[in-house]
This record gives sequence, C-alpha cells and structure tokens, in this order.
Amino acid sequence: MVRIAPKAIPLSGPIGGTPEQEDYLEKVVKEFTITPNYLEKICARFMSEMTKGLDNEGQTLAMIPSYVEGRLTGQEKGHFLALDLGGTNLRVVLVTLEGDGKYKTKSSKSRVTDELKTGPMRDLCDYIADCVDEFLIEEGLSNAETTLFLGYTFSFPVLQSRINRGLLKSWTKGFNCSGAVGKDPVMLLQDSLLRKNVPIKVAALVNDAVGTLLSNAYQKPETSVGLILGTGSNGGYIEKMERIGKWKGGETTSDEMIINMEFGAFDNERVVLPVTQYDNKVDRLSINPHCQIYEKMISGMYLGEVTRNVLLDMIDRELLFGPDNGNYDLKAFSTELSGHYAFETSHMSTIEADGSPDLTRTKEVLDLNLNLRDINTVESKIIKRVCEVVGTRAAHLAGAAIAGIVRHCEISPEEGTDVGIDGSLYEFYPSFEDRIYEALAILLPDHKDVRKTVRLGLAKDGSGVGAALTACVAAQMESRKKGTIA
Repeated sequence: MVRIAPKAIPLSGPIGGTPEQEDYLEKVVKEFTITPNYLEKICARFMSEMTKGLDNEGQTLAMIPSYVEGRLTGQEKGHFLALDLGGTNLRVVLVTLEGDGKYKTKSSKSRVTDELKTGPMRDLCDYIADCVDEFLIEEGLSNAETTLFLGYTFSFPVLQSRINRGLLKSWTKGFNCSGAVGKDPVMLLQDSLLRKNVPIKVAALVNDAVGTLLSNAYQKPETSVGLILGTGSNGGYIEKMERIGKWKGGETTSDEMIINMEFGAFDNERVVLPVTQYDNKVDRLSINPHCQIYEKMISGMYLGEVTRNVLLDMIDRELLFGPDNGNYDLKAFSTELSGHYAFETSHMSTIEADGSPDLTRTKEVLDLNLNLRDINTVESKIIKRVCEVVGTRAAHLAGAAIAGIVRHCEISPEEGTDVGIDGSLYEFYPSFEDRIYEALAILLPDHKDVRKTVRLGLAKDGSGVGAALTACVAAQMESRKKGTIA
C-alpha cells in the first residue's frame, strides 16, 4: 500500500527569542536529541533485553509467545470476524479472504468511554457483545446456521497459554477495568456473548502487533516484523522456536512462532532511556505510573503531553506568554494549557507540517484549540521547535527497536525484510517514517540502502484484518494437528 504522509517542515533561521528563551530552548533541544553513540547504546540494551525475555519469565521485555505458528502464503480464503479493542474505539470487522493477498472488509466502530475503560470488566464485555450483535444484525448474519470464528485483538499485555487462551497481566493506554487482571479476556468476552446469544466463537486472542504482522504478511510474504505506532506502541516478530528458551508449550506445528514483545515496558528500570523531567511528570500523573516508560516516550497518547509539560515549564519561568509581552494576560493564556492532555499529538502534527513564514497555521491551531490568542511568531517558533525535538526523539527511539529486531534475527542486507506498521502516529505524523530511517541508517551500517532492505510499510487496518487472519491460522493449526492441511 502506498503511504501518503505529510512532511515535516523544519524551522529555518534563528528563533529570534530573548537570550533567556534561547538558552532554555537550547537546553531542551540537547535533552531530547539522541546522539548516534547513545542510540547504539539503547539498541544494544534492547537486544540484550530481548534475549533475557526469550529465556526467562518476568522480564521487562516480556517476549510473550503468541501461539501463532508458521507463516502465511497469501492464498488463504474464507469469512472471518475480527474485534479490535485497544484504544479510544472498538471495531467489529467482517473480513473475506479471497486469496492472492486480496481481501474485502466491512466494519463498524463504537466509542469506548472513559467510564467503560475504568469500570467493571463485565460492563465492558457486555458492551462489546452488544456491539458485535448489532453488527451481525446489520450484516444479516445474526441467524447464521454456523458459528462464526472471531479473532480478538486485545492490545494489552497477556500471558497466553493457547492461541485463544491467556491471562491479562496489566492494563495500559488508559484502561483500568476492575475484575480483569489475572483473568482470561477470551473467557470473559465469550461469557458475555453466550449470555446474549450471539453466535460467535472467539477462536484467537490477538495482540495488535501480531495481527499487524499477519496483515502485512498476507500481501507481502517476506514480512517478519509488525509494529504498532499509534495511541500505544508494541512490536512482534517471527522467531525460531529453538531460540525461545522459556518455551514449555510442548510440540508445535511449525519451527517458527510470532513473539509478542510488549516492548512498551522496555527499560522500566531507567537504565538507558534518556528520560527527562518532562517525561517523569507525564509518568507520575499517568494512570499507570512507573510502567510502560518506553511507550510514554514514543506513543501518540503521550507526545502531546510531554510537549505540554515543556511549554508549562516555560510559562512558569515567564519565558512564554509572560510579562515581556505586555499585551498578554498570563493567567488567561495558561488556563487552557493547564488541562491534562490538553495539547494533543494531532496539534503537533499540524504544527510540524506548517511551513508558512509566520507560522499562520500554528497560530490557528493554538487559538482554536487552546484559546491562545494573538500568539506572536517568536512564540510560535518556540512551540514548533519543542514539537520537532519531541517528535524526532520518538521516531529515533522507535527506530532503535526495529534495528534491534533486525540485528537479533540476523537479517542480512541480501535477504532483507518487510516491516508492517499500523497506527495513526506512523501514518499521519509528519516525517515520522523518514526519522525512523535516520535511526536505521545509523544502527544498520551494513544495510547500505536501508530503505530497500528494511522495507517499512503501512499495514492499514492490521489489527482488524490481522485478527481475522489469526483466526484463519488457528483453523490451519488445528487441521495440521489432526493430520490434514487446511
């Protein structure tokens, strides 16, 4: 799929601020800039944590076996349902696999409220079951003679025991439902579906990164890596069974299995990541403090909040919207910006793409969304510069993870690999892909043309189609176990 994303237009020339503003901005730029040597240090640490996670339970990089065995050919066919829960929306998708890497989809989307995200798990599952039932009715499938198989993209850390069984380890991304941690999300959902007489069998529990890998692989069989770079972040890749030292699941139907890395928790120990005071504030005030620190530095849910904390610190120091600007009322300007998560990552995207000489679009975004009226050009440039360094750091850190996977798997420039990536950050944030490649060029020096050997690509709707494909894989695995090939 051809990806059309905006380009970031970097600031050119001096900011034109006061000496105090320039000094502060220089400090911020230095804190958020990762040197090539330090990037290598992060990548090396990532690789060592991968090995630890493959060999032992309870590691920071969980490296969870997905129980998804083997690879896709692109010739699979059939009708499957997918359910995607992992952010602000719940999607139900009907996927028709046609072979030759082609498929058709129909879908519906429902909003998951904050109340559902933090209330009892039974309420969330009942809501999901109702949404699935409504979708089946709309598609004329509510009275289907055969039970439809569903792949459940459950984008949270799960310790799987079978392809459709697992235990929730912890919540992330703003979810904190009671009565769920330590329980099987498949059984909880299946219970709601049964109570509401919805003719569905949850055949596969799918992590979003695993689903994205499969979705990309259906069209590009050389895919070995899948990433989520959106509201949250995660990665999955195809590993040789012989390298999964902690595997205790017995004989498998293939010598390869997809690993769900759960890399959002990378370096929770704060050994190597360049965590700033602004990151620490985001972490402290988050719903899951001291967890998922890597995710909080590279994900769409948090980048705007990191930026907001930098701007608030400047306001507190009277370096932004302060007394030097006689026309401004500091209190009026700081009220809107003081709201938790008020400065959205989407604002950063618009600001980074603004190439007008006086940053007109930037001023409009700040005025319309944060009630920051009559911002001058110097202040707009300061804000744009902060967005640039926060966004660039996120992409470079994401690149360190991709390079770590490529190096761990010993993927040579001759063989190369496709990398499927799903998520709004990768799809829409200006120059995010280009900045990832900047990091890859540093960390993979043997890959002289890294864009041709590590082929990043948008796996659009990976979590939906991928979940359906995982349900298909589950059927194939069952057939192999019975001695026949699906």
